[in-house]
Amino acid sequence: MQVFGLLGNPVTHSLSPPMHEAAYAELDLDARYVTFEPAPEALEAAICGAQALGIAGLNVTIPFKQDVLELVEPDDLAARIGAVNTIDFSGETPTGHNTDAIGAVRALRDHDVALDGTAVVVGAGGAGRAIAFGLADEGMTVRIANRTEQKAHDLADAVPNATGHGLGDLDKLLADASVLVNATSVGMESDETPVPKAALHDELAVLDAVYRPLETRLLRDARAVGATTVDGAWMLLYQGVEAFERWTGNDAPVSVMNIALRERL
Repeated sequence: MQVFGLLGNPVTHSLSPPMHEAAYAELDLDARYVTFEPAPEALEAAICGAQALGIAGLNVTIPFKQDVLELVEPDDLAARIGAVNTIDFSGETPTGHNTDAIGAVRALRDHDVALDGTAVVVGAGGAGRAIAFGLADEGMTVRIANRTEQKAHDLADAVPNATGHGLGDLDKLLADASVLVNATSVGMESDETPVPKAALHDELAVLDAVYRPLETRLLRDARAVGATTVDGAWMLLYQGVEAFERWTGNDAPVSVMNIALRERL
């Protein structure tokens, strides 16, 4: 039996186990997905222990995505993003990957969004960083807007074809943009949006990385003006799909994983 899992602290309410377990059942794979919650000071021991025990792969979540970089061999994308959320133990040395970027790209593609032209990413934290690199690698021009403008400039310096801005520039930034991604937590705990409704238009595709609630105020506003909307569960789904396919070499049963995920939201 192959064992996969999630490394984080806390991981109690993770939606990854049911999503991956549903995929194993659908493809009749002899595999299980479990959660591990080591103390921060035990991270290195946890990675070494997982390798010694023959664990096949791990997802990584907060607060370990940056720290684990020093304990694995990151691929080019993970190194540029500066964070790992997937570890593959199939080789002699554990390799680190970042499927958040690919998750956002695949979520948009699943909704027939053309990834050309200009994208506006709101937020310069971990999620914003991954998404900005992912969209830039697709060839998009990326405008990063953040509450602390200097953080947006710092991120833009690292991302190809990117510029940094403050939130006050959103009206101007979105006027000719084709993609908008909210990579902040605004809208998770309250009925708020980081983007003024007046800045939205019907030629936008809007992805909100928030998945609780599924329909945020930003997505309601975007739908009201005729924009294409993509809820955050699609990004969560596809980062898991990418990890599953990397680990198992099988095409993921996407619809089955999607049902398992949404049943628990």
